[in-house]
Amino acid sequence: MSATAYLGLGSNLGDREAAIAQAVARLNALGRVLAMAPLYETEPWGLLDQPRFLNSACALETDLAPLCLLRALKAIERDLGRTPGVRNGPRPIDLDILLYGQQVIDQPGLTVPHPGMLTRATVLVPLADIAPQVRHPLTGATVQELLAALQPVSGIAAYPPGLL
Repeated sequence: MSATAYLGLGSNLGDREAAIAQAVARLNALGRVLAMAPLYETEPWGLLDQPRFLNSACALETDLAPLCLLRALKAIERDLGRTPGVRNGPRPIDLDILLYGQQVIDQPGLTVPHPGMLTRATVLVPLADIAPQVRHPLTGATVQELLAALQPVSGIAAYPPGLL
């Protein structure tokens, strides 16, 4: 039975655009990419002394169960050059499960909805482009409502041109 998973994509090392494009191409092997948000350049979050990120989000229709999807995303990250490093540190690609249908999952290694999504414009801005009316399964708020609650938003700009 297929589900729609909403994924966050990010990159701040190397050719950021190419890394995201390669990841999206690989996602089609895991199901069908239904929608892709535009790219945004964002200030780093957590560890601030690192290059800016490009971030986006996509909707993926998939038959993979959440843990299988997570394993497949980690394999794509490894294939695209991601190695273990500092938490929230620089990386050539980052793929996160933001939402998986309306499921709530709290298992070692996988928490869905993504625990950071409620407070991060880097997640909510691109997600609102493709899924403004999707509801967060814990709060009941739509993505658009969650983004409105973060206002004013800073440190994020459409790419290109990106942040000045």
